[in-house]
Amino acid sequence: VAVANDASAMYWNPAGIGRLQAVEVIFVHTDWVADISFDYAGVILPLSGMGTIGINITTLNMGEMEVRTVERQDGTGEFFDASDLAIGVSYGLNLTDRFSIGFNAKYIMQKIWKESAQGFALDIGTLYNTPIKGLRLGAAITNFGTDMKMEGEDLLVYHDVDPNQLGNNDRIFAQLQTQSWSLPLNFQLGLAMDVIQDELHRFTIATDAIHPMDNSESIHLGAEYALQENYFIRVGYRNLFMRDSEEGLTAGGGINVGLLGNFHLYLDFAYADFGRLENAQRFSINIRF
Repeated sequence: VAVANDASAMYWNPAGIGRLQAVEVIFVHTDWVADISFDYAGVILPLSGMGTIGINITTLNMGEMEVRTVERQDGTGEFFDASDLAIGVSYGLNLTDRFSIGFNAKYIMQKIWKESAQGFALDIGTLYNTPIKGLRLGAAITNFGTDMKMEGEDLLVYHDVDPNQLGNNDRIFAQLQTQSWSLPLNFQLGLAMDVIQDELHRFTIATDAIHPMDNSESIHLGAEYALQENYFIRVGYRNLFMRDSEEGLTAGGGINVGLLGNFHLYLDFAYADFGRLENAQRFSINIRF
């Protein structure tokens, strides 16, 4: 949350896009646990001294699964899927040469078979360059928004108003009432520092403290070494101190391919250990021009 130095800042801390001076397009694909796919795409556009705007889309998909019932445990021949979708519009602005603020407004939809829930949320972030050289402080509040509630045609059922009364209509439609739930409001506070930075080398360390409303508190730790800002090696640890966490060591690397003047192509890979759930692998492409 305190690094926020490319188009992915729309996801982590939208204040970071206010400091970007070039058009960027980013694509991220994650092979999550249990055959779940997580994908993210976004584009940002600087507005010549008036801040930076961006749009982004986040999807989570579990693929098709066979419908099973108590009576037909081998499957009914039908298939269903479950997915999440968030579409966001971001804006970041430098209020001073040290302090930036940003917002990401998003529409959220969750779907399982023929039921879905919709909502709206706002992410708010800040980023501050401290007087200490290379030290940055970031903070973000995410998913501040409306409650979600499942609705759909499968919640319509036949109901007999009075089963003890003969001659009445036992084919009257009724709707099952589902309970609403709150979005996972989250607060993150982060520090990042360029311990070494010269023309050849850069070494950055970062940490985030996470306070979610629906889980225990935890800490992220990470470090990145860059050689001439063209080759990158990264290592970290996720969700330290979280109760019952299966996450742990993360590692990865990347390369910056310069093409045709100001056109740059960043290719990155990351690996995250999930204990008994094995691992997740993330691939990303960032185009800057």
